[in-house]
Amino acid sequence: MTDLTTELRALDETRDRHIPAEMRRVMDRAARELADSGQAGRARTVGEPAPRFTLPSATGAVVTLDDLLAEGPVVLTFYRGAWCPYCNLALRALQRHHTDITARGARLVAVSPQIPDESLTLTEKHGLAFEVLSDLGSDTAERYGLAFDLSDDLAAVYDKLGFDLQRVNDGHPRTLPLPATYVIDRNGVIRWAFVDTDYTARAEPADVIAALESLGGTR
Repeated sequence: MTDLTTELRALDETRDRHIPAEMRRVMDRAARELADSGQAGRARTVGEPAPRFTLPSATGAVVTLDDLLAEGPVVLTFYRGAWCPYCNLALRALQRHHTDITARGARLVAVSPQIPDESLTLTEKHGLAFEVLSDLGSDTAERYGLAFDLSDDLAAVYDKLGFDLQRVNDGHPRTLPLPATYVIDRNGVIRWAFVDTDYTARAEPADVIAALESLGGTR
């Protein structure tokens, strides 16, 4: 197993020890229902054009996919929010490989439904050197086929855990993106994709780097 996979599995064990069994049952049932929905198979995938976006960064800058692509390929990763420990592990893993990504001519950006202030706090806390963008209302995630709504019982569990999605998602507490990472060539075509309904599963940085290397002349 790779370093990130090992960290994610260790986090699973910690969750099981610290979250009450009744809450875990709700979370696990919701995960099964989302997997059975087939949404991952309907998300944007390899060979398709990447939907364009214009989103604010953590520091208030306006970032567009077209501007990013003008500099080279883009690694675009969607995460649920700073409240999600699995997301934080995945972002820190990407940060550890940020130099490897930029050395291959690519830009790395992360997108979540959080307000910019939350993204800024996340960026500073984890020392992220890449842009963290706010997709308020999850419109961009929707265009990529990633947005879904939490069930009533799962939303209640998250409330009890103190995640306060009403505030951090600017009045859109029920809508989240599936975990997803895309490698987009500079022509705006998706060349590699990781999409999973399982929020405990994330793209391995080594696979992202291998996908960038496979672009060859399209970089």
